[in-house]
Amino acid sequence: MTVERIFTRAASGSSSAEHRAIRVVAGAGLEGDRYFDRHGEPGQNITFIEAEEIESFFAEQQRAPDLSTTGRNIITRGVRLNELVGVEFFVGTVRFRGVALCEPCLSLGQALATSALPPATVVKRLVHRAGLRADALSSGELAVGAKFQFQHAD
Repeated sequence: MTVERIFTRAASGSSSAEHRAIRVVAGAGLEGDRYFDRHGEPGQNITFIEAEEIESFFAEQQRAPDLSTTGRNIITRGVRLNELVGVEFFVGTVRFRGVALCEPCLSLGQALATSALPPATVVKRLVHRAGLRADALSSGELAVGAKFQFQHAD
């Protein structure tokens, strides 16, 4: 139950930048990300997605997996993210609250589409599998390899 990769995007539509570690700011999200300190919708601070879901999708399409294409910030391994909606948890030393599923959008559909697989089909395939939106409840550094913990802080 770890962080496998970390990504940010400086602006919508820009390419993803990969990080070995990144600063998380409580209530604001990931420094340098396009959603940093934006409060337009709940769970906008950070998004997580399971590596296993991405790999399964690409395997079905007989394509090499590209974990950077989803637009999600944190790629996890060994964590069932859907179970974290409404739950407080730690990743390393940083505390989060799972707010809602991060359902697929047309942009994700377009990013993963091929000539044989239209964006709408991609979106349909990834419903309830496209990740988790979360709020950062504490500040700190989040690094590749950080472990998930599910006990509450006192």
